[in-house]
Amino acid sequence: MNKTKEKVMNHFKKLFFVTIHFLRYILYSIIIGVVVGLVGAAFYHCMHFATGLRDTYSWILYFLPIGGLLIVGDNYLFKDRAPQGTNLILKSVRDEEHIPIKVAPLIFIDTVLTHFFGGSAGREGAALQLGGSIGSFIGKTLKSNRVNRKILTLCGMSAAFSALFGTPLAAAIFALEVVNVGAVYYTALVPCCLSSIIAYLVAQALNVAPELFTVTGIPELGALSIGKVIVLALLCAVVSILFCKMLHFAKHALTKYLKNPFLRIFVGGALIVLITLIIGSRDYLGAGMNIIEHCITGGEAPIAPAFLLKIVFTAITLGAGFCGGEIVPSFFIGATFGAVMGPLLGLDVSFAAAIGMLCVFCGVTNCPISTLIIGFELFGFGGAALFFIAISVSYLISGRESLYSTQTIIDPKFGIEFEKKEIQELPREKE
Repeated sequence: MNKTKEKVMNHFKKLFFVTIHFLRYILYSIIIGVVVGLVGAAFYHCMHFATGLRDTYSWILYFLPIGGLLIVGDNYLFKDRAPQGTNLILKSVRDEEHIPIKVAPLIFIDTVLTHFFGGSAGREGAALQLGGSIGSFIGKTLKSNRVNRKILTLCGMSAAFSALFGTPLAAAIFALEVVNVGAVYYTALVPCCLSSIIAYLVAQALNVAPELFTVTGIPELGALSIGKVIVLALLCAVVSILFCKMLHFAKHALTKYLKNPFLRIFVGGALIVLITLIIGSRDYLGAGMNIIEHCITGGEAPIAPAFLLKIVFTAITLGAGFCGGEIVPSFFIGATFGAVMGPLLGLDVSFAAAIGMLCVFCGVTNCPISTLIIGFELFGFGGAALFFIAISVSYLISGRESLYSTQTIIDPKFGIEFEKKEIQELPREKE
């Protein structure tokens, strides 16, 4: 009788323990979702206002080098002389790296300045940093333990990505998938999903417009269409490798030869202005969402070297020290490359641009599940099987390349023996 009573009591204790933790996760999710949703909405509207001013007053671009000096100056003012960007957020989740709260306002201000003056960068990558730093700070403020601080950081990343891009499901999974490739942090699944959805609803209430595209020309599923998609995915994987290599090369070269950060960012800004004047187009400044929309929704193929120009613009911008993300530039690169290569393979421009956008994003982030969900949320479920095939191929062929030097690849892509040999002979360069 006593043993039965003891078992019942133990079950009640476990149930009580689980309930308390569940309610705590709900509370964390609400706090992170609301706070980051509000900050994300403010960030979105500031970015929209800054971009609108730059488009209205074209002469603002000529002050890009001066804007760069302001960015380095405020980093020195806040004593953050070596900003690590998203790499710091990933390290904080895996290695308990401390994220100072000053990271949040710096990212907010510097990303707006970068877009205002015409630097080529995205906003969602910056949102990961912004949300992660806020989540980490809230965890510290609530005196959470190590595990819960990690969860709050991931919740912040999910919430910020969701608030700005309008893809709550993909945002939640991306935060869980991006830190360690091949090992999804399922402990944070519930709080990340809830905080992502809450932030999305808060942002929608504050007039943040989600990104949606209409894809046309989706072919029927068959041997021929699968073959064409595989070829395009292979080419996109190569482009994703090129993009990663160029980003790392630009940062390394500019840091090596221009050691002074003020001089480095001034020269980088001047290069962007000079190249813009030479090519006579401003399509490669800022995030470039309008070009992506022209390719996918409008079905308009850009000039052939558009993807290469965006790679160069983004590499110089971020390598020189301007602030922003790499995610939307990867969308731009993939969409423009797909729109150019698709017709050569007999694919519709709109569909090929969508395939290219997803494949390059997957290749540079190593997050196939998140990429597939992004495809569903942005393009709908038409062509889902072909999206899945393309994403899988791009993930495999892109190898160990990544936008983030602190991202670890736990699950080998080509088998254990090959991967071990690859690690020994070709170690991934650390930034």
